[in-house]
Amino acid sequence: MRPLPALSLIETRVLGVLFEKQRTVPDTYPLSLNALVAGCNQKSSRAPVIEASEAQVQAALDTLQGLSLVIASSGGRVARYEHNLLRVLQVPEQSAALLAALMLRGPQTPGELRIGCERLHRFADISAVEAFLAELAARDAGALVVQLPRQPGAREQRWAHLLSGMPAADAVAETAADGAAPPAGRDDLRDRVDRLEAEVAALRAEVAALRAGTPPAGAAA
Repeated sequence: MRPLPALSLIETRVLGVLFEKQRTVPDTYPLSLNALVAGCNQKSSRAPVIEASEAQVQAALDTLQGLSLVIASSGGRVARYEHNLLRVLQVPEQSAALLAALMLRGPQTPGELRIGCERLHRFADISAVEAFLAELAARDAGALVVQLPRQPGAREQRWAHLLSGMPAADAVAETAADGAAPPAGRDDLRDRVDRLEAEVAALRAEVAALRAGTPPAGAAA
């Protein structure tokens, strides 16, 4: 297999959507351009959430077709598209399901991947997920996934796909902040709420003082 160039976010999103919809809505697969755009811009089960235009998705399809990763179906009034992941990457269905989940939702732990892949491929347990991830990371033809450094406070390490090259540290941190990392604790949320309430109270006091024609009392609460 010849090395693939690094794919863009929209290109990997298109591949992930094609694999996902093949499993979840087989009656409408292969997908039309409109269905692909909707799948790429879906708000649920996507990280990051994007707003790709029809032209951007079509450009991604053109690139992926040139790499044989996507095949256009001929015939009919509307062109339809299907992925060719397994053949081009030379991976089994289980590995392709993991790659699709990583392309759709960003870096994840083995446990998160097992849950996220439920409709793509049902893994018996987390050890099965870890075995296929290890296989993808140690391929002779080139690694397709990488285990990321442990995030502060995290119990498990996350994995990322390498179809877009090595993920940048800031992108990894942003993905974690967007949903992969545990939510803030109650104490942190309470502190934020208290701080915001204090700021609102101060603003209200200033507005009231201005209406009364008197200067605001510096640190009114």
